[in-house]
Amino acid sequence: MTEATRVLVLNSGSSSVKYQLIDMDGRRRLATGIVERIGERSARLVHTPADGERRERGGPFADHRAALRAAAEELAADGTGFDSPELAAVGHRVVHGGDVFSGPVVVDDRVIADIEALVPLAPLHNPGNLEGIRTAAALSPGVPQVAVFDTAFHTTMPEYAARYAIDVRTADEHGIRRYGAHGTSHAYVSRRTAALLGRAPEDVNVIVLHLGNGCSAAAVRGGRCVDTSMGMTPLEGLVMGTRSGDIDPAVVPYLARNADMSLDEVDELLNRRSGLLGLCGDNDMREVTRRVDEGDGAARLALDVYTHRLRKYIGGYMAVLGRVDAVVFTAGVGENSAPVRAATVAGLEPLGLAVDPDLNASAERGPRFISPQYASVAVAVVPTDEELEIAGQAYDLVST
Repeated sequence: MTEATRVLVLNSGSSSVKYQLIDMDGRRRLATGIVERIGERSARLVHTPADGERRERGGPFADHRAALRAAAEELAADGTGFDSPELAAVGHRVVHGGDVFSGPVVVDDRVIADIEALVPLAPLHNPGNLEGIRTAAALSPGVPQVAVFDTAFHTTMPEYAARYAIDVRTADEHGIRRYGAHGTSHAYVSRRTAALLGRAPEDVNVIVLHLGNGCSAAAVRGGRCVDTSMGMTPLEGLVMGTRSGDIDPAVVPYLARNADMSLDEVDELLNRRSGLLGLCGDNDMREVTRRVDEGDGAARLALDVYTHRLRKYIGGYMAVLGRVDAVVFTAGVGENSAPVRAATVAGLEPLGLAVDPDLNASAERGPRFISPQYASVAVAVVPTDEELEIAGQAYDLVST
């Protein structure tokens, strides 16, 4: 009998479906793919099997169901389809689990109902996640569907870190509290950082900086999150590509009263027209740093605001943790932008942090230290792998 060791990881977003097929026996990627611009004329599917021979096809893909069916056809053409006896589980990224889910769960009717009830907290993401779950279940009946939540890693935050200082009755009635995001990344990277240090996760305190178009920081003590920068939604915290991060809440009523902006317009401003984009007109950090090198003042200000906020969180989380073994950069910007890493750590030498210019500029891509030997707190770059984390959590759940 063929042993089921493969996990298909699905990330069903608002207008795209990303997927990876991973064999947990050796942690080998057998296929990756994306269906993007779902519902548009320009929709397309890009599929890359293990042999690297990329295949591309156009739509139309009217909805998530059509997109996933097309992905299933590509996988089947490689002999790795939804009906493969080697498929142990389908692992689904679900953005918001609220305070209901503190770990991965096998999906049943109750789980679906609970995820639906959390849609108001993630209206752009949870509906697409649910479509992915329902469609995959129809395509692979009998194969466990496992939901892995972005928020789950942060449910270990103490109540005083998760609570906002507002009326408790109102907060509880409407689920207003800090949930965080990027939890699978923070879990994976904090564990990998402990391995890089040669220590067990439970013996290590780390500050993880997940820096992409969305950005978040997490204070991780002994493998458990004790604080994180994103809040009830992904808007809170660090400066991001298009999101403002921390801002005086009074800005919202001020704009409503004095700029005649509706709540939807303010929401659009803070989520899609702020951050780096709002400050300098570019949300791609590569373009921002290129402009800085050319002497562009707006780009310089944007980078300074971005790294100033990062330093505030590093300092704050050092105070929260008491002892910090490493500050680690991850995700697209964190892994690839040496200028951002250098600018973030600059001036933090009194706190034991420093970056070695040569190590920081290295083209190496694996987990690595970029701090000099004399630094009392390690600074590291650790590539994230959220898909592998989802696959691992799903496989561990169904194979026990």
